[in-house]
Amino acid sequence: MADTLQDESPAERRRQKVRAAIVDAAERVFSKEGEAGLSIRRLAEEIDYSPAAIYKYFGSKEELVDELKESFFERLMTKVDGASLVSQPFRERASHSFAKYIETAIARPHHYAAAFSISAERNAATPHHDAPGAKPFDTTHKGRAFLVIAGLIAEGQANGTFRTDMNPHLAAKSLWASMHGVALLMIQLPGFPVMVPTPDDQLSQADFIRFHTELMFSSLCKTFPETPSSRSAP
Repeated sequence: MADTLQDESPAERRRQKVRAAIVDAAERVFSKEGEAGLSIRRLAEEIDYSPAAIYKYFGSKEELVDELKESFFERLMTKVDGASLVSQPFRERASHSFAKYIETAIARPHHYAAAFSISAERNAATPHHDAPGAKPFDTTHKGRAFLVIAGLIAEGQANGTFRTDMNPHLAAKSLWASMHGVALLMIQLPGFPVMVPTPDDQLSQADFIRFHTELMFSSLCKTFPETPSSRSAP
């Protein structure tokens, strides 16, 4: 970002800073009030701008929301991609990447829920592949985050860890659905997993995330390896 701004004119740098300030304010409003509370007028109040000034940068609430969604997936992609590049054995890198998805989601629950729920009717009516002006999926931050997971599966198949009789993209979708489900459970039911009666009802969220991600990793393996956490957790 800094390198990009250095190559731009002063006017363009000011424009980018104002745009970033609007997005930051939108995220603050959304985190406190959700989608229903976010409007151009409410945003104008938050940052002491006129609605007309904000419309110079975002033509509609929907356009601003799309920017919010993409900014969340940029953060997610950075976390997951960073975890996948850490100099660790493959198992630790993969499990760490899966865990980062859940951790990033529950760290910003409103923003995460928005990334999947906002404009659902509009997206259902117009698939993203066919929407006018839509970016190809693999060029979006959401697509790149997904491809990191698919890439880890392909890497595991190439190094002999994972089964090779599965499509890495289909397996990545299945993992994504599983991580998404755990994230939403922890967002919508803050007491999870302690609220679910088990022999070990003191299991923390961090412990459960670690157990779940190791279980996901093991499910892809040629043989199902036992781990310390799978022996100690129910």
